[in-house]
Amino acid sequence: MVLFLRFQTIMKSSQFFISTLKEAPAEAELASHRLMLRAGLIRRIASGLYAWLPMGLRVVRKVEAIVREEMNRAGAVELLMPVVQPAELWQESGRWEFYGKELLRLQDRHDRDFCLGPTHEEIISEIARNEIKSYRQLPVNFYQIQTKFRDEIRPRFGVMRSREFVMKDAYSFHLDFASLQETYAKMYDAYCNIFNRLGLKFRPVAADTGSIGGTGSHEFQVLAESGEDVIAYCETSDYAANIELAETLPLTGERATPAQDLQKIATPNVKTIDELVAFLNVPIEKTLKSVVVEGEDEQPILLLLRGDHELNEVKAEKLAGVKSPLSFASADAIRTAFGADGGSLGAVGFSGKVYADYAVEKAADWITGANDNDYHYTGFNFGRDCSEPIFVDLRNVVENDASPDGKGSLKLVRGIEVGHIFQLRQKYSQALNVAVSDKDGQLSTVEMGCYGIGITRIVAAAIEQNNDDKGIIWTDAMAPFTAVIVPMNYHKSETVKAAADKLYADLTHAGVEVLLDDRDERAGVLLADSELLGIPHRIVVGDRGLKDGVVEYQKRSSDTAEKIALSEILPLLSGCLKYRS
Repeated sequence: MVLFLRFQTIMKSSQFFISTLKEAPAEAELASHRLMLRAGLIRRIASGLYAWLPMGLRVVRKVEAIVREEMNRAGAVELLMPVVQPAELWQESGRWEFYGKELLRLQDRHDRDFCLGPTHEEIISEIARNEIKSYRQLPVNFYQIQTKFRDEIRPRFGVMRSREFVMKDAYSFHLDFASLQETYAKMYDAYCNIFNRLGLKFRPVAADTGSIGGTGSHEFQVLAESGEDVIAYCETSDYAANIELAETLPLTGERATPAQDLQKIATPNVKTIDELVAFLNVPIEKTLKSVVVEGEDEQPILLLLRGDHELNEVKAEKLAGVKSPLSFASADAIRTAFGADGGSLGAVGFSGKVYADYAVEKAADWITGANDNDYHYTGFNFGRDCSEPIFVDLRNVVENDASPDGKGSLKLVRGIEVGHIFQLRQKYSQALNVAVSDKDGQLSTVEMGCYGIGITRIVAAAIEQNNDDKGIIWTDAMAPFTAVIVPMNYHKSETVKAAADKLYADLTHAGVEVLLDDRDERAGVLLADSELLGIPHRIVVGDRGLKDGVVEYQKRSSDTAEKIALSEILPLLSGCLKYRS
């Protein structure tokens, strides 16, 4: 407690560091990027590299503290692993080449290969295989809060997609899958606790495992209109999934009876679905979109979707025979296989494998490419004009699609991924030979889980969710300070100075994280900065109010201020206290 109060006593602006800007640099696109620069939370050092200034670092430390408390409560044990990792471990896991250019590789003075860690599965596996020998040591869950580096091809949006960032990553080890599932559930709950405590609106959603691998995963998405991810959820059930994983269902009933003959028509210079719809003056829902991807045998595979639907590349990559990672066929390969260029492609006469989306299975009389440049077919029907394709789930879900759990329809919202948990199973433990002696004395490959939270990304995501035209609006849990005292004429009025200093001392002694803005600036600057910085509670002390024994109090989330007796400020803020004497 003594250390905390000593730390608090220096929290006057004149002894702290506030560096606000009237305008953000032009390249700052998102609200969080603009406001973090304007509020002096961060400063750009190079592309995708940012320094955290004192005000911003206080917010980061608040997030870290809550994450650490919940990890400890969930039974995880903290350690710290190096940022620089030896290439041999990545080569052993098979990810040295697979990870691609995001993995920043370097050599030391002895020409040995290393990388800057974007994640730590290899390192923790190395630790586990050397330190864990018996099933009696399991389960165990290690976590760290550490710097990561991913050499993004296009860093943008400030710390939202930077190259260097701070992350909490945890890794659990288990004798069997049942034990992994138990810890996975604990971590799921811990993550929900974290985001609830931070005061954020979020959704946990089923997600694709991506390059990390494994058999199951959930993302934790902070809801925000600026989010890059789209989340599909059902209002009448618990179903929620990233749009990459959200399923569409096969249509029911019989296919419509064809009413048209197949007819080839000229469509000069028509290359896109939009151009086709405009040229023929037809509904887009009657058109078929053709997408050609590479097969594992290097032969093109045709994917057919309704013209108004969007291909889901994650789903397409998982289809039997499709090359992974997903690659679109080259112009030469398309011309050889179809006899035409892109924009005029279809299934008629194509001898390769064809997948079609569920949404096109039951309708008739489609408009599709004729495999002849500048020509299309009308009246095209599956089974009559070509062999039946393989009907699968190929597309992104859209608003009002049936929920996969059969309990309603889907809605779409945008979100920012700030956490991701995985059931890795044995992907890394097999590759890196992490095994223990089981109850029968036999070596058994362990099961693994992986659990990540973007600490610095949470800060940006919180601002995206909570801001207005004046600046940031912090939740009490994340704010750099709980309250700010803004004295009017602090350097000219002894009455104001005495009242502000006493209020500051009383709040500090009570454990309130309070900032006394004693800078020698105009009142307008102090008030504008308090709003820009987003501190949840503001107390304005002025001569006029003090004559009546009142100060002006305003919550940052409110548009109105109120006059409150000076003696009532401490009881008012008591519900926001994190530390108590």
